[in-house]
Amino acid sequence: MDLSAVSSALQTISGPLIQEVISLWGVKDEVESLERELKWMQSFLKDADAVKVADFEVIRTYIAEVRELAYDAEDVIETFALKVASKRKGGFSGFLRRSACCLKEGCLLRKTKSEIGRITGRITELSRRLQTYDVKKIRDEGGPSSSNDQRRESRRPYPHIIEDNIVGLDDDIRNVVSILVDEEHHHDRRVVSICGMGGLGKTTLAKKVYNDSQIRSHFNHLAWVYVSQQCQKRKVWEDILSALNLSNKMKRDEELAEELFNTLQERKCLVILDDIWSTEAWDSIKPAFPTRETSSKILLTSRNKEVVSHADRRGYLYELQCLKDEQSWELFQRIAFPESDSTGLPLAIIVLGGILASKCSVIEWQKVSKNVKRYLMGGKGHGVEHVLDLSYDDMPPYLRPCFLYLSHFPEDYKIETDRLIQLWIAEGFVSIEHDEVNGGETLEDEAECYLIELMERYMIQAEERDFIGNVKTCRMHDVIRDACLSKAKQEKFIHIIDHSNADNDYSSPLAIGKVPRVAAHKYILVQRLKNPHLRSLVLFSEIFRSRDNLEESFLDKVPYCLNDFMDGNDCVLICFMFWFVTIGYPLFFSLLFCSVVPEICCTWKYMLNNFKLLRVLYFEGEDNFGGCKLPGGLGNLIHLRFLSLRNFDFILSKLPSCLGNLECLRTLDLRLQKPFDSRKIHVPNVLWKLRQLRHLYLPSHLKRQTRLRLDTLVNLHTLVNFNIRSCDVAHLLSLINLRKLEILWIPDDNYEANFEKHLNNDKNPQIIASINLKSLSFLINQSGYGKMDPTHLMHLFSICVNIYEFSLRVKMSKLPQHHHFPSDMAYVSLHNTLLEEDPMPTLEKLPNLRILHLGGSDAFTGKEMVCSAQGFPKLDSLIIGGLDDLEEWKVEEGAMLALRHLEISRCEKLEMLPEGLRFIATLQELKITKMPKTFQEKLVQGGEDFHKVQHIPSIII
Repeated sequence: MDLSAVSSALQTISGPLIQEVISLWGVKDEVESLERELKWMQSFLKDADAVKVADFEVIRTYIAEVRELAYDAEDVIETFALKVASKRKGGFSGFLRRSACCLKEGCLLRKTKSEIGRITGRITELSRRLQTYDVKKIRDEGGPSSSNDQRRESRRPYPHIIEDNIVGLDDDIRNVVSILVDEEHHHDRRVVSICGMGGLGKTTLAKKVYNDSQIRSHFNHLAWVYVSQQCQKRKVWEDILSALNLSNKMKRDEELAEELFNTLQERKCLVILDDIWSTEAWDSIKPAFPTRETSSKILLTSRNKEVVSHADRRGYLYELQCLKDEQSWELFQRIAFPESDSTGLPLAIIVLGGILASKCSVIEWQKVSKNVKRYLMGGKGHGVEHVLDLSYDDMPPYLRPCFLYLSHFPEDYKIETDRLIQLWIAEGFVSIEHDEVNGGETLEDEAECYLIELMERYMIQAEERDFIGNVKTCRMHDVIRDACLSKAKQEKFIHIIDHSNADNDYSSPLAIGKVPRVAAHKYILVQRLKNPHLRSLVLFSEIFRSRDNLEESFLDKVPYCLNDFMDGNDCVLICFMFWFVTIGYPLFFSLLFCSVVPEICCTWKYMLNNFKLLRVLYFEGEDNFGGCKLPGGLGNLIHLRFLSLRNFDFILSKLPSCLGNLECLRTLDLRLQKPFDSRKIHVPNVLWKLRQLRHLYLPSHLKRQTRLRLDTLVNLHTLVNFNIRSCDVAHLLSLINLRKLEILWIPDDNYEANFEKHLNNDKNPQIIASINLKSLSFLINQSGYGKMDPTHLMHLFSICVNIYEFSLRVKMSKLPQHHHFPSDMAYVSLHNTLLEEDPMPTLEKLPNLRILHLGGSDAFTGKEMVCSAQGFPKLDSLIIGGLDDLEEWKVEEGAMLALRHLEISRCEKLEMLPEGLRFIATLQELKITKMPKTFQEKLVQGGEDFHKVQHIPSIII
């Protein structure tokens, strides 16, 4: 049940700004009364969730109304606080503004009190309607059987019934059986777990293991228990004792647990606990299971990875994978064509195959083909959606809106986790009970825990990880996404505008209702959105018909038109091309610009005037805005927490100063779509007003007159494209919460001196001691090679002693000595540095370095590179590329003894691999790309270097 709306409203109301304003302006009693009502609503929703009554229509209606009430309350109170606070600035000008606006403020006060009164009245009416609906009564009397109970019962497995159509599990069966019967190597692993998403075949695999002849000959007794979502410990114990032919009559719980414990300790038994959902369920039944000094073993199946580590941290986790394409096709054929001997989810394939098996004509098959998703989600009580509903219902309330939010993203979309976490925070889904002080837990830390929990529940999959294992990108399985989208629509959580049929996509709930969020994956006409209550607008590719898109579509057709028109006449072709380049193309561009830009500007004005309650405004695409100047109305969006203008085509090169009105912003992204775009942007010096900013991404090129003050942004966690020419280096020392910093290095003696002056660690020792920077990057400003003196790095490292990720893309003759580097440094990337001295003698002495990337072009210009014995003690991955002058690489025996991954590319003069590689037993993968043919030939069997690499399991050339 979604509690996020109420939680977000309560969090906003309790904020320091609002508390200060309501105390001064005589609305304290009204706001506190409303706050109490919201807390009662929150308690009711928690009780309703505890007894799983969300399937009742009256509760669904109640939840929808509560969400609207909570959003309205948050909007009214925050609007009042922000508008009043903006006029209560100090100084003489502030006094004049306040004097001139007394009448307006009085009207605003009366309006706010009136709106709070209306909201309170709606709450009273809602409470009256619910008087006949008693959650406790349903809990005590059981109430009618919910659809969840029916779904669980329909999914109940019976171990003696094994499906005929099983594909792709042969290897899995062998692996699990071998783990269970292996006493020599797995004697400490008493708990073996099969995990995976719903519908993947965990129970089917467990059944095959349960009935395997090797299992039955190895264990003296076997017991199968279906645990389910509603775990009843006594029933679980009784079922196991019954399967072991032991009496369980007339015994207390303690006696049952003791008897089962002793039996499992004395005999060699296998107990299969199918479908265990939570750590609480395990905690309730574990007193009956010995996990030490016993020959008995326990096999769990679960769709929650957290249960596994909680049950036994030394236990064995077996993660079931999706079927491959050929296996999916084989399973499908078996189901759809039962008389014949089909990367997929087995349940989805079975459901679809079963549907087609009942269709007897091509027309019926074509109908199913056009509506595959609808059929998969249905399935007459056994569809995929019913299985995945159980996973959703099992989620804690705080996790459900985070999961539903994933429906924003298009199918097969690679989701950046940093951006996802920022969006969750902006939407108010994440809260912590204590202040972020003294390096304590942050909102981002809490949101990352939510992400991990979703992955442990197999609702989202990790796509890419960084060097320490953190998830950089993730994605949803298509079937999971469809179920997520269906649930989000059912809960009126979001409206998705997708595909090309715009008429169907603009349905009445979006046009006139209160659906709080809209995400669009294709072109839409924003003016058709008629929802003043919209809180989130997320636009992906092709939202606006940009001049680039029209231009490209036109140019794509030119060759075909020329071919037909010219008919091979080279002379005419040359004349036409000359006219087109000198006159035709510029004329076309001008006409196109004049026709498209006004339309886009109108679109902007419509959004800014009609969606004033937006919390999130996020654009993604390529130059989707056609060069329109941002209107001053941007300053009206005072509720904004997240603003991404990353793809804005700043052809007018100026942002409005009203940007400083957006005092609630947590994330501001002003980057251009193309990272090497050389257009210079003017950013007004108003960012210092945005004191709640946590993530700031500046343009890579700022206009010369731009000078930004940033020292007030003490909540900043991320600062990208910090330009030492346009920003004051001294301000960095005030950003004590900064975790990630990317600096654009400017090759200018004056600015370098300024940089050195402010980074002298003899000054401000208390501030310097509190800096907790984790990631540092120096980037070139694309104006040529900027050179940096190593002493700059030495001073910066002496201040920021907790850095573990470092990237350098600036010219430097040599690196500082190893003792100047932070001791926790785990990742180093050097690109275009033109180092004249071998960097290995320095880097190999970093005790915690795990990933080293020497890439780009000419990170090192020397001819010889040496890795010494005992060097790189923890290095896991080494990537070497673009070292044009490198001729010889030596690796002594005893170097890089933990290395697992090695990649070499574009080192044209490197003649052979080092001899020392044959001593690295941990090496699992060697990847050779874009290397000379003579180099590659030495690595194949019979080649000169084959003996150096023959022990490596995976060699990719």
